[in-house]
Amino acid sequence: MEKVSYLGLPNCYRLSNEAAEIVVAADVGPRVLRYAPRGGENVFGEVPDVTVTNVFGDWKPWGGHRLSTAPEVNPRSFVPDNSPIEFEAVGESKARLIGPVESQTGLQKVVSVTLDPEGGGVTVRHRVKNHGQWPVELSLCALSIMRDGGAVVIPQEPYRSWGHHLAPARPLVLWHYTDLTDARLTLGRKLVRLRADPDAESPLKIGVADKQGWSAYLRGTILFVKSFSYEEGAPYPDYGCNAETFAAGSFVELDSLSPLRRLEPGATVQHEESWHVFRDFDAGATEDSLEAALAAVLPATEL
Repeated sequence: MEKVSYLGLPNCYRLSNEAAEIVVAADVGPRVLRYAPRGGENVFGEVPDVTVTNVFGDWKPWGGHRLSTAPEVNPRSFVPDNSPIEFEAVGESKARLIGPVESQTGLQKVVSVTLDPEGGGVTVRHRVKNHGQWPVELSLCALSIMRDGGAVVIPQEPYRSWGHHLAPARPLVLWHYTDLTDARLTLGRKLVRLRADPDAESPLKIGVADKQGWSAYLRGTILFVKSFSYEEGAPYPDYGCNAETFAAGSFVELDSLSPLRRLEPGATVQHEESWHVFRDFDAGATEDSLEAALAAVLPATEL
């Protein structure tokens, strides 16, 4: 672990091993600004010059990965996090990022990032504590802004024959501005894909109940995978979504969500993701070749 400057922020920390590197911020956040193969290109997008103004003030997306809450509501989901946070180093491979209590919501966000000793695996634990005086119902949303030029990949539910499986498999959730004829969106037999296109500025968002527990972002020969749990029978926000993606021009998000919880005063809720990055990933040119390549790096995948 070493202290570095990143995106113009002087108080950042870099965790690395022979396979991968992570950069987290202590000047803002909690934020993870960079995740990459060692010495390679950041899989996350970087937008340090963008500012969004709401009734709470100026909010900056920065890029990278952050913790939000769902259902998404403006301005509650965009409380400015431009102030320094508390940073804790836990050994050489774990960083704990402790945000201040938000005066506007009474919530406190904590993100812990642990880099595996070997390989490129990362465990990211997200926590929210309610410091307010009343219960709050919410879901934790682990939100990653991805580097442009790639495509989101979300698994379909495994095929089951009609004669033996009559119940629906999962919801596919659409927003008012979602156009299913949009050329960026591919609803395949085994995969759903959403391609980032800088020439297509119109927003597009979809959500699913992702019982397979993973989603991915493919850019060239670099594959980023986030894994997360699905709790059968638990209520999820947005008509039952635990995975969502949003694209507008070169901007693309890849999110996972926890179940909706009633968070009493003083209580804490947690949501965990695992990250992996793969170099030299050969997706081929078809859905079948991409499926086979995914199965090789995700042995538990059933498509």
